[in-house]
Amino acid sequence: MTSALAPQANAVRDFNRFYTRIIGVLDEGMVRTPFSLTDCRVIYELAQRPATEVPALRRELGLDPGYLSRILSRFAVDGLVERSQSPVDGRRQVVALTDAGRAAYELLDERTQNEIESLLSRLSDPDRERLVEAMRTIRGLLGEAPPPRAYLLRPAGPGDLGWVVHRHGVRYAEEYGWDITYEALIARIVADYVDGRDPLREEAWIAELDGAPVGSVFCVRRDDEVAQLRLLLVEPEVRGLGIGSRLVDECLRFARRVGYREIMLWTTDILTDARRIYEKAGFELREQAPRHSFGHDLVEQTWWRRL
Repeated sequence: MTSALAPQANAVRDFNRFYTRIIGVLDEGMVRTPFSLTDCRVIYELAQRPATEVPALRRELGLDPGYLSRILSRFAVDGLVERSQSPVDGRRQVVALTDAGRAAYELLDERTQNEIESLLSRLSDPDRERLVEAMRTIRGLLGEAPPPRAYLLRPAGPGDLGWVVHRHGVRYAEEYGWDITYEALIARIVADYVDGRDPLREEAWIAELDGAPVGSVFCVRRDDEVAQLRLLLVEPEVRGLGIGSRLVDECLRFARRVGYREIMLWTTDILTDARRIYEKAGFELREQAPRHSFGHDLVEQTWWRRL
């Protein structure tokens, strides 16, 4: 009987075959060297530290002991590694790259970098970002935690306002099924911000990651005493990095600094992730009422916070 996972498994296998052809794993030697992919992995790990106990190297690479032993023996004959007893435990062997081994690593590293850069150069900037993000997604889904990623908060600039309208329209349609009237509302909010903005008391910020916008928030004037937080958005692939809370905090700091006494915001009850951010930032629910908007029956909410 065919497994229910067979179509997905076949898709993964097809991708693996495609990707190994792209990076040349099945060629006779990696990046025009006499080394196999496994040889390169061993050299790379040895290059990361002055010396390594063989059992630790085997665990790191997940290699069969006999297979690793044969590779190290060949490397020793070629003058790439030297082996000795561990100063901590004489029963264990320590292996380290020689000067020739370091030179082999540097050649591999340089050629690999050049080939990958050549591959990426065929793509546009947006496509390169999509490729790298897809690779991060694969790593995350298959269990390897990605390293922490640094993001930048900056004032909105040329092109950002169009991005805000577009991404709000796409995100809320995909996640909540809201119709095009929501995107029209966002476009009006952005246009009103531009047409009537007081630069001393109103500001918009974009969160940027790896050179691409991934979030937004606006602080606008409601009246002389009250500011309004609007258009908070965080792209789903970067949620969990604290970007939403950071955007809200930036809005609160600005509102307090320019003299507002209170800040408020409008949202709906289904936006649970956003509400958690607002509650954590000290906002309190003051009013709510049913409303039919954007093609759905919703409960609109107004949240307030003293500054």
